[in-house]
Amino acid sequence: MQLYHHPYSLDSQKVRLALEEKGIDYTSNHVNPITGRNMDASFFRINQSARLPLFQNGSHIIFNTIEIIQYIERIAVVSLGGDDTFFSSREVVEWMHKIQAWNPKYFTLSHVPVKYRISVSKFNRQVIIARMSESPELASSYHCKLKDAYETEDKLKNPQVLKRSKEHLVRLLDEVETKLKETAFLAGDEFSMADVMLIPVLARLVLLNVEDEYISSRPNIAEYWVLMQQRPSYKKVIGKYFNGWRRYKTLVKTWCFVRFRNLLRRY
Repeated sequence: MQLYHHPYSLDSQKVRLALEEKGIDYTSNHVNPITGRNMDASFFRINQSARLPLFQNGSHIIFNTIEIIQYIERIAVVSLGGDDTFFSSREVVEWMHKIQAWNPKYFTLSHVPVKYRISVSKFNRQVIIARMSESPELASSYHCKLKDAYETEDKLKNPQVLKRSKEHLVRLLDEVETKLKETAFLAGDEFSMADVMLIPVLARLVLLNVEDEYISSRPNIAEYWVLMQQRPSYKKVIGKYFNGWRRYKTLVKTWCFVRFRNLLRRY
């Protein structure tokens, strides 16, 4: 089994947490979208959305995050010789969809300094144009991605886009806070795939330095977050890259790469 992912990708984190929690072995393939590796023709041919993660088991390829996690659950059940009671309950699946409905894209990008965001966006557009000329048979699909890149920049200039994203996030967290008054975990008294979906969202808020506003202000979520950070899966999938000083190492490494490539293009 192959997983194409990157530590920055929220959906990649969700899938990797599921794999770790279920004890499923897989081959890890890093594809860095910030440096445009998801636009390489070899990857783009099998995934023209260029989104991460991508899960491949033989000829079976899955792009949808929730579908990947449910597939992982089925693999785990078969491995253990279990029955349908081992699958996520309806409540768990409902929470998975609620969490996945919040798109972190514009919220995240709005917290990135404008000059860095524009530099990365410009670099990625240049990568798309280069790949378009290298693989003319994929030109129409690359053109769609180029259009998406320009539309993203336009939407980031619209305050209503960010306002809607923030309001959606607040509604979600308020609902989570209410639920965690009743149970230790999001969908009951046992850890589930609903928690797998939520953990990366909380980790993203910490990474963006908005923990006080969105996590600490909600005591049940704050207590839950402390507990989740103790899980081995969290430490391997997220903590390894973003806890403490590691966040700066991960971010600076990628920024330096993009900056260096942009400088090379000038000469």
